[in-house]
Amino acid sequence: MAARVGVVTFPGSLDDRDAAAAVHIVGGEAVALWHEDTSVGDVDAIILPGGFSYGDYLRCGAVAHLAPVMRAVARFAADGGPVLGICNGFQVLCEARLLPGALLRNERLRFVSRPVGIDVVRIDTPFSAGYADGQRITLPVKHGEGRYVADVRTLDELEAEGQVVFRYAPGENPNGSARDIAGVTNAAGNVVGLMPHPEHAVDAVLSEGTDGRGMFAGLLAAIGRPVAPV
Repeated sequence: MAARVGVVTFPGSLDDRDAAAAVHIVGGEAVALWHEDTSVGDVDAIILPGGFSYGDYLRCGAVAHLAPVMRAVARFAADGGPVLGICNGFQVLCEARLLPGALLRNERLRFVSRPVGIDVVRIDTPFSAGYADGQRITLPVKHGEGRYVADVRTLDELEAEGQVVFRYAPGENPNGSARDIAGVTNAAGNVVGLMPHPEHAVDAVLSEGTDGRGMFAGLLAAIGRPVAPV
């Protein structure tokens, strides 16, 4: 039976279809979840996609994290369910306190859109299990508010507890994120957020390559579901 992966759509989401397509490419079934839903139903994992939820008014993710579906996502995560936040989804997870830290305006106050090198730091989460330890992959970024920040104590704890999952390769930090952090996980290891877009790097026909496919294939393998052949 194919893995059922819920993909949440907020008003202003624009990468939800891309996330659903990525799930389909690796052999999963994408289940549409709406911001007003009060339950996530029978899903094996959840993705919060990129975009500009609720127009990014106030702060990125500040309105979206109050949506009814986020209470259901929080319950799902508390029960150990795998949750992935990509770009705006990462911002929402931080606003919801499902992940530590915050995402602020890029260091140079400019929107950045380009492929960047990403080092895989931790491979024992559902979303990094498809990679080798220390593997360098290339994923596109596209954001104006992707600078990961936290106080020094929190950053030290993240490093000490192994909660940094992805790090920008040396010299490739596109936004000034503290300690080159591109993605983190919660203490339990089941909630992951990152600014780069793996869902835009799953199709060999497109220019961004297929390095993002491992994130979705790794998820299916981690939850014990069949993965479609490459």
